[in-house]
Amino acid sequence: MRHNRSYWESYLLQDIDYLIVGGGIVGLTCAITLKSKHPQARVVVIERGIWPAGASIKNAGFACFGSVSEILDDAQTHSEQELIGLIRQRAQGLERLKSIVAPKTMDYQEHGGYEYFLKHQGALSDQCFAHLDWANKLAQEALNTTENVFTVVENRFGFSGISSRGILNKFEGQIHTGRLMEALTMKASALGVHFFGGIKAISHTSNADEVALQTEAHGIITTKKLLLATNGYTQDYLSDLVTPARAQVLITEPIPGLKIKGTFHLDQGYYYFRNINQRILLGGGRNLDFEGEQTTLEQTTEQIQGALERMLREVILPDLPSHAIGIERRWSGIMGVGPQKKPIVNTLAPNVYCGVRLGGMGVAIGAEVGQKLAELAIEEL
Repeated sequence: MRHNRSYWESYLLQDIDYLIVGGGIVGLTCAITLKSKHPQARVVVIERGIWPAGASIKNAGFACFGSVSEILDDAQTHSEQELIGLIRQRAQGLERLKSIVAPKTMDYQEHGGYEYFLKHQGALSDQCFAHLDWANKLAQEALNTTENVFTVVENRFGFSGISSRGILNKFEGQIHTGRLMEALTMKASALGVHFFGGIKAISHTSNADEVALQTEAHGIITTKKLLLATNGYTQDYLSDLVTPARAQVLITEPIPGLKIKGTFHLDQGYYYFRNINQRILLGGGRNLDFEGEQTTLEQTTEQIQGALERMLREVILPDLPSHAIGIERRWSGIMGVGPQKKPIVNTLAPNVYCGVRLGGMGVAIGAEVGQKLAELAIEEL
């Protein structure tokens, strides 16, 4: 099939040193790292959407590194040293992100992260409180601090249907995802990175000299090195590495007098919410339909959106009449998960590399993974 690409368009997609597939946090920080170390290199980022279409622009903006119940759950498949490594990687990743984009620019706020427990989850609640010292020991070693990271707090926000006590991580923060992605895009552009949206990668072939990337509607693009930063979409053309996991979200219209401030986790993190501009942003419910949510279709479903609304009206804002809580919009984003939380940064074939499987922690570890992906490709020059 011939593609209607002009001579001038061909010029834009030739002589590429590094071609990055995926323009999210990983892809853009990878591009920034490459251009910072090799200013003369031609670095091109392609993205299936007109802007980042994955979890980077769809997420809830949590700057977190795991609640106590999540750490306990991860302990089923990770050793204690691996858990410490995961927490440390997330903390270091956030610092790396803040070194690229100033906290004020992405509206970074540290109001703390709260984990509360639904009343029918008494056993989970008891287990988390019983392991509080253990979780603090892991977090203290990971963060190199003597302070308690996790402390017990009361239900100070008037939530309904939850236990009277919760757990606060005072180091957890939140960001404005739109401002972050805008800043990353502008920084990459200022360094000379070329960004082309609307190009979907299909497959690739590689040899010792170059890589040929087949795209859906833009023919073949060749490059010296191909770097895949597609996370949840990796399964489209690299099966078995990553399982897609759709996360559904809603956001309310402004609620006058809203006093809820912070990031919040319920049901082992399967539900999460935060304040933003006098609104509540609420996501989750994937555990209601694990199989159905293993998809790259960016859609919402009545089952999960209905559960989110019930959580919003019955648990989070029980004292407000239904008509006072308007839903402004709903959306979904695609995460990349696997049997372990450790991301995959690896060489796949000659001159082909990947930085994927961020496990729902893209804000925390995306910049670190992007940097490591760039360094891996540079090492093999």
